[in-house]
Amino acid sequence: MTSFVADNSVIVAWALDEGSDYADRVLERVRVHRPIVPSVWPLEFANVLAVAERKDRLSGPDPARARDLVLSLGITVVPEPPGRVSSEVLALAREEGISSYDASYLDLAIREGLPLATLDARLRAASLRKGVLRFAGE
Repeated sequence: MTSFVADNSVIVAWALDEGSDYADRVLERVRVHRPIVPSVWPLEFANVLAVAERKDRLSGPDPARARDLVLSLGITVVPEPPGRVSSEVLALAREEGISSYDASYLDLAIREGLPLATLDARLRAASLRKGVLRFAGE
C-alpha cells in the first residue's frame, strides 16, 4: 500500500461532506493509498469540528459521525519532535509565506517523498514550488 500526505482541508471535506470532486476522488483511493498526517492534525481536525458545531454546521450526533468516519480511514499520524517544528517547519513556513500548520504538511511530504492532497490554494502553490506532487487520487 502506498501513502500520501492528506492536508486537513481534504479530510474536513470528507468529514463534512462538502461536495468537493477532488476530495471525493482522493477518498475513493484511500483503500489503496494510505493517508498520513503530521502530529498537528488531530488538534486541527478537532478544532474544525468544534467550530462547525458552534456555527451550527454540525449538531446532535453529526460531530461523532464525522469523527468516526475519519477515524475509520486508517489515517497515520506521524510524530514530530518539537525541535524540528520550531526549526525546519518554521523556516519552511517563513520561506513559503504559509502557516506553520500548512508547513507541517508540506514538510512531511518533502521528508517522506510523498504527494500531497490539499484543497488549500496557497499550500498547493507552495508544494509545487518545492517540487511536491499533488495527489490526484488516480
